[in-house]
Amino acid sequence: MCFPKAAPRKMMRNSPKTSKFSKGSFRDPSGFLFIKNGQLLRRVDINYKDNFDYFVKSGLYKKLTEEGYLISHKSVKFPSSYPNTYKIIKPEKIPFISYPYEWCFSQLKDAALLTLLINRKSIEKGMILKDASAYNVQFLQGKPIFIDTLSFEKYKEGTPWIAYQQFCRHLLSPLLLAAYKDYRLMQFSRIFIDGIPLDLTSKLLPLSSILNFSVLTNIHMHSKAESFLEDKFVKRKESYISQNSLFAIINNLENLISKLDLRTKKTEWLDYYEKDSYGNRSLRNKKNIVKGLFKEIGRVDMLWDLGSNIGYFSKALDVKNTFIVDFDNDILAVEKDYKEVKKRHLTNVLPLFLDLTNPSSGIGWANEERDSLIQRGPCDVALALALIHHFAITHNLPLSKIANFFKHICKWLIIEFVPKGDFQIKRLLLNREDIFSEYNQENFEKEFSNFFYIRKKIRIYNSERVMYLMKRK
Repeated sequence: MCFPKAAPRKMMRNSPKTSKFSKGSFRDPSGFLFIKNGQLLRRVDINYKDNFDYFVKSGLYKKLTEEGYLISHKSVKFPSSYPNTYKIIKPEKIPFISYPYEWCFSQLKDAALLTLLINRKSIEKGMILKDASAYNVQFLQGKPIFIDTLSFEKYKEGTPWIAYQQFCRHLLSPLLLAAYKDYRLMQFSRIFIDGIPLDLTSKLLPLSSILNFSVLTNIHMHSKAESFLEDKFVKRKESYISQNSLFAIINNLENLISKLDLRTKKTEWLDYYEKDSYGNRSLRNKKNIVKGLFKEIGRVDMLWDLGSNIGYFSKALDVKNTFIVDFDNDILAVEKDYKEVKKRHLTNVLPLFLDLTNPSSGIGWANEERDSLIQRGPCDVALALALIHHFAITHNLPLSKIANFFKHICKWLIIEFVPKGDFQIKRLLLNREDIFSEYNQENFEKEFSNFFYIRKKIRIYNSERVMYLMKRK
């Protein structure tokens, strides 16, 4: 849904006052999203009529939705007074909207391969993707799914794939930087909302990458061609690119991406639960406490597991009707979590990368195109297990600030307090002065009581750690 050269759109005239324009789709010249009476809807502009009709009549829409590659939709009746409107559609609901800079390597890889697969199937049906933005992919039922119904246009024999450059910037570049250099470079997607510039990718990749023909052509030569033509007017004959050539480009990209993998050492928290943080009995007791506190809440539609590591406790809840988002700032833990989600076919768990001390903010035009973490909340329940001592000790955050943050993101809170006598805090203070006189259980309860009712607290077996159930005031 990202069209860099498209002008901003105005909201429909004569639309009901209950309609609210979605700020993440204003660049799309074929239609936009809006919210009416709490429902997310999409307008299909009259100028997209031919492409939309062909998309349906060709059987491409049916094929992609039945195979789980594209979000499904229903047509909705609308007043004839809506200007320039061909259809109003209601897309299937995505429980939680995530962004490419929050995905692990394998999630981005799966999103890239899905985009290429859809493009191939589109060409076979006489259409082609005009938009290959990474933001057109979300995760549903544990798998990536394409969400932009208006990204398809009729394919004309001999024409190039106009979204090729966008694909390389949004999806190929961060994957190559992670595989060849450092997975932290995937965060460039947060800085460059229209995709990582190819010249930057080319400069950052090691010289040895030119030995890979696919990297050479899709990044290095592609970047050189961009730079050469950037400020030049070149009158050229319209080139002819056959359908077989397009399939060859897709094959080349698929082969390159499918072979990419992360080359990195283990991180500090990857094997957290395999280390001596808890004794086996204490760990089992903590798990049972979490399950018991969770059951006391009642119906829970959305759970955020903050500092989830590999999602050990959220998965232990064994709930199928609750959508779970696992957040962690260890990208390899998120990677491991996602692979387990795929292996176990878990349809209600979404692992994401997130640094809670610097969470995803609103970015894009007017800081409104992509929502911040807080804007995507609040969730029904947040888990914050063995977490807040890192905020308070490692990052010098006052308990008052921590409590206020949780107030904004959740209605219920299951939180663990780790006292100073705990091994983990002693380790954090090993090479620094203890300046944290206000970090104690009494002050913790006082600060959180400003925003939450403390419903229950239980000490973990053979430990000084305490579990709390809190409800927002």
